[in-house]
Amino acid sequence: MFKKFSAATDIAGHTPVKSSVQRQIRAAVLSQWKIEPETLEAIWPKKEGLVHVKCREHVSVYTVNSEPLFFQHFDGPFYPTLRLLHKYPYILPKVQVDRGAIRFLLAGAHMMCPGMTSKGGRLPPAEEQIPAENMVAIHAEGKEHAVGVGITKLSTEDMKKINKGVGVETATYLGDDLWSLTTL
Repeated sequence: MFKKFSAATDIAGHTPVKSSVQRQIRAAVLSQWKIEPETLEAIWPKKEGLVHVKCREHVSVYTVNSEPLFFQHFDGPFYPTLRLLHKYPYILPKVQVDRGAIRFLLAGAHMMCPGMTSKGGRLPPAEEQIPAENMVAIHAEGKEHAVGVGITKLSTEDMKKINKGVGVETATYLGDDLWSLTTL
């Protein structure tokens, strides 16, 4: 999504978000992320205005005080930026890829099932299974912080059983052009 993104050419405009829409976004974020209302208040205070940054290819980035907090593609889920995920690592469930998949992830590739089911990879146990079409933080073997954010294409139990194909579709990753933007 942000592989060849340039703030100078790919941003169509900045628009303050109405308070009624902000309430809807706040409710959607609370339902999509594993987050308490107090944590969301710390991330995005109610008194601070949210700004909608319209970008190419139907991508919307939402900022508070010019700091990108989350983004959305079309009317899909609200993905947190990696900088936000590094500050609050518990807001999304985690999957881990092995060392061999790191270079592909940092190039923007989707994560394949074998990279998460091998010795260095990690998927949650059956009782904490993540269903398909759920947002996850992608961690790398031996690294403390998340290196990507994506959406599962299969449930974690199906990833273990099938062990073929794309398991997590990557939305943003460490080193992409959204990561390099500290302000918008």
